[in-house]
Amino acid sequence: MAQNVIVPIIDLTSAAEGSTVPQNLQTALAFGSQTAFEAAASTATIANTAGFWQIGAGVSLYMAGAALSAVDFDITDGISTKQLFSYSTVNNANTQGFNSFNVNMIVFLRSGDSISVTATSNAECAGSVRQIADVNGTLINPSGFNPQ
Repeated sequence: MAQNVIVPIIDLTSAAEGSTVPQNLQTALAFGSQTAFEAAASTATIANTAGFWQIGAGVSLYMAGAALSAVDFDITDGISTKQLFSYSTVNNANTQGFNSFNVNMIVFLRSGDSISVTATSNAECAGSVRQIADVNGTLINPSGFNPQ
């Protein structure tokens, strides 16, 4: 039997109410939710809280004679260390020059894990890091942003 009744459908999901944010906006850097880091002839711990982290950095390598120029991103659980990314120059006594590039990666840290960057004396790495989701995958919006 046919009905002459119109039944409205009400969508109560968060997408319908407008409280979801596109992924590219959700990962935006903000004054209160990003942390800057720098390593020049040193090692810097970038993050050590469980969850998903977005890392963006610029790497600069100066090639000066036979000295090695290198930048390494490592993850550790406190017992062993694994290399995530490494870039180095192969120099000889006559080598001179400058090389730079950007790094952009998303890393997951378990409880007890940390990520660090190490730069040799002829290298520098500077950038920022922001937690984009907690250890359960719950997205973290930029500081100060509240979807309407």
